[in-house]
Amino acid sequence: MSRFEKKGFVLKGMKMFQCPKKVAEEHYQDLSEKPFFGDLVDYIVSGPVMCMVWEGPGAVKACRLMIGETNPLVSNPGTIRGDLAVEVGRNVIHGSDSVESAEREIALWFGGEENLIDWEPTNTPWVREG
Repeated sequence: MSRFEKKGFVLKGMKMFQCPKKVAEEHYQDLSEKPFFGDLVDYIVSGPVMCMVWEGPGAVKACRLMIGETNPLVSNPGTIRGDLAVEVGRNVIHGSDSVESAEREIALWFGGEENLIDWEPTNTPWVREG
């Protein structure tokens, strides 16, 4: 969390969630034909996950860069996966790959943007223009 805060993004939603299998399958629906789909679903439902929504200029692209490559062994040092993961199937973090995916995932995990918190940190004028 601190990496995203230090970057200047604002946390708009967060919850600890035990993901039901149906939600996991919907979340990863674009991978449903892949041979690892079942293992991926089993992994995400195996324990609680921390769901978060971060907001800021270019958040999707910037967060993907901060998260690193899907394969942590080729992720750059300094990225979350590069620093904290060693196997693709246990890559410790998910990040939306597009604004459209983020909107779909926010609806799935939070019930939509209406369930997010609208607030502004006191340091916003120091990290963002206008």
